[in-house]
Amino acid sequence: MNILTDRLIITKFNLNMAESVHLGSLDDDNRRFVPDEVFETVEDAAETLEYLIDCYSTGEGPQVYPVLLKDQTYIGYVQAIPLDNDDWEIGYHISGAYTGQGYATEAVSAFLPVIMKKLGISLIKGVCLAENIASVMVMEHCGFEKLYEGKGSYQGQERSICKFVFNLEKA
Repeated sequence: MNILTDRLIITKFNLNMAESVHLGSLDDDNRRFVPDEVFETVEDAAETLEYLIDCYSTGEGPQVYPVLLKDQTYIGYVQAIPLDNDDWEIGYHISGAYTGQGYATEAVSAFLPVIMKKLGISLIKGVCLAENIASVMVMEHCGFEKLYEGKGSYQGQERSICKFVFNLEKA
């Protein structure tokens, strides 16, 4: 995968990115909204990267790709996560130092048609905490339709969530 936008590169992970992934995962928003994606050590990040890199070749498991600035600076990731019943869910994170600049919207907008074609799907789901206003706005700006807002399971806890769906055929 090699997606270029005006400001970003979405490509494949390599093990040289472990330190950047570790550091990018430590911000407060990541700890608050997706604590299972925090890597406390470079070694933890490297171990996860090895797994994700293997997923590229097998086509099994999550399909996670780094988001880089044009100067190759790692700023986050976009991902498609397999769910039950052959459904998929979008995920993304932009490190705290780079939020509020439209990078998540730019990355997700560019990623969706490419990953959905690769996966052979026309629908992809999105779920976030209702209090994560930035994530809600990204999905809305990228053409997701909000299906639900209310109580639901999120990271194993009952929380106030929003559920979305993106239909490639309507985009």
